[in-house]
Amino acid sequence: MSTQPAVITQQREGVLILTLNRAAALNAISRELAKALVRELEAANADPTVQAVVMIGSGERAFCAGVDLKEAQALSVDDVAPWFALISGCYRQILLVDKPVVSALNGVAAGGGYQIALVSDWRIGHSRSRMTQPEINAGLPSIMGAYLMRFHLPWSVNQELSYTGRMMYSDECRRLGLLNEMVEAPQLLDAAVVRARALAGKSTVAFRATKARFREFALSGFEDACAAAIAGMEAAYATGDPQAQMARFLVKDGA
Repeated sequence: MSTQPAVITQQREGVLILTLNRAAALNAISRELAKALVRELEAANADPTVQAVVMIGSGERAFCAGVDLKEAQALSVDDVAPWFALISGCYRQILLVDKPVVSALNGVAAGGGYQIALVSDWRIGHSRSRMTQPEINAGLPSIMGAYLMRFHLPWSVNQELSYTGRMMYSDECRRLGLLNEMVEAPQLLDAAVVRARALAGKSTVAFRATKARFREFALSGFEDACAAAIAGMEAAYATGDPQAQMARFLVKDGA
């Protein structure tokens, strides 16, 4: 386990910045990172000095490249349910934060990282921001991602992205509304903090009630989606295909 914290915290005048701190792994979601992110989000929600949260990835390549493939490749069928509970817990906790949560996409947001962005209240990126729902290309069903995309995208686009796992570049992300705004890369974090502070400046009662309603929408089928995702992944892992696909990718990537 790394001696570096999986999530770095910094506060700027009421805005808590959470930096996913696994740049060498493109900020992929390990068990350690998932636990740390949930812990920091819970603390932020309870802290009266925190008015809003900004999430960003360390380095310049990735916001979050999805789940940690080394951990995922080593899973047994019996490991899938508790492992996915940790991953999906990140999405749930973002929704449970009553305060504005802004994702600053400093690079690729793939799979689990894409889904973290989807459940955030605002997404801001730059010209090198990218998004993708690539699970199908790793031999896994696209179930949780498809569930969360239904709140953002037309059915046919959701199907296209879920079935192909293709990459979306920044202009398409902005056109589809997946990015709420785009800025120049050097201004990304500052712009995200400004946006978070602006959202926090709205009536607290009005913002929290509005977010609570969006939370109800998102959580209405959340547990069913989690159960379906776990069942689908268990069936996939039983065939050995995801493990083989991930192993090939890790060899190709030199990991």
